[in-house]
Amino acid sequence: MSWILSGAYVSLDDLARLRIPTARGPSATAAAPWHGERAAPVRGRGMDFDEVRPYQPGDDLRSIDWRVTARKGKPHTKVFREERERPTLIVVDQTRSMFFGSQGRLKSVLAAEIAATTAWRALAAQDRVGGLVLDQSGVRVFKPLRREAAVLRVLAALVEANRALDADPEPGEGASEATTEGGDAWWRLVAPLLRIAGVNHRIVIVSDFLGASATLPDPHGAALDALAGIARHNEVELHFVHDPLERELPPAGRYHVTDGERRESFHSGDGGLRSAYRARFDGHLRTLEQTASRSGMRLTQASTA
Repeated sequence: MSWILSGAYVSLDDLARLRIPTARGPSATAAAPWHGERAAPVRGRGMDFDEVRPYQPGDDLRSIDWRVTARKGKPHTKVFREERERPTLIVVDQTRSMFFGSQGRLKSVLAAEIAATTAWRALAAQDRVGGLVLDQSGVRVFKPLRREAAVLRVLAALVEANRALDADPEPGEGASEATTEGGDAWWRLVAPLLRIAGVNHRIVIVSDFLGASATLPDPHGAALDALAGIARHNEVELHFVHDPLERELPPAGRYHVTDGERRESFHSGDGGLRSAYRARFDGHLRTLEQTASRSGMRLTQASTA
């Protein structure tokens, strides 16, 4: 898929420009399909009251609002939104492992684009939209609302988390410590997600899931297992964001790398090293695939390339 945003950081203007131009009507959404996209909810006689409007031929007479009819002097009917409408919750990862990329955009930027596009499409489909923005310090929670201002609040928090990312870790904090912190942040995500999701929500999670996988040895269960429990009562989509350099080492040659503290060198032509490197990525992907398959979650991949 062709991505729009590039670079190391995003702005609110960047994410606002991803909004679907609604002036073109319903065809605007249909013209650009997206993983997990649903048609706009059909209005009918369901559980949730939506609005009162002038009576139209074919409306259910049982839905006439007699008080408004008497006040306006013309028949008005209540419109309900069918039960199948599901609020959309977008969980977007902006922890330090996402601050990586070799193809013109960082994973954190790609995740922001996917999250923003999903939010605007959900709003265009008349869904309520909320979000959980995950960063190194914790999680910010936004309840689902059917308002543009609500989407912009989620995106503003996303931009703030994105622009707080830094390639240089704090003194004493290397790559392994950053991954552990990402895992801690994932655990802080679970409780508010359980509280806000309830049942019958569409939950879209955009991440490299490195922090979630880092919790797998925990005897009380992993963040991924917690998501599997949430999926029993909700539609959960996992968008796995990765970079080609995480899957395959660069062409044969000597390279120097650093985690902000230590500097190491390696030769990428070593066959055993290349195999082990690829196996680590494949193992991570296999964990995600097995968890998704076992729990009925939808898994898609998004590469920075």
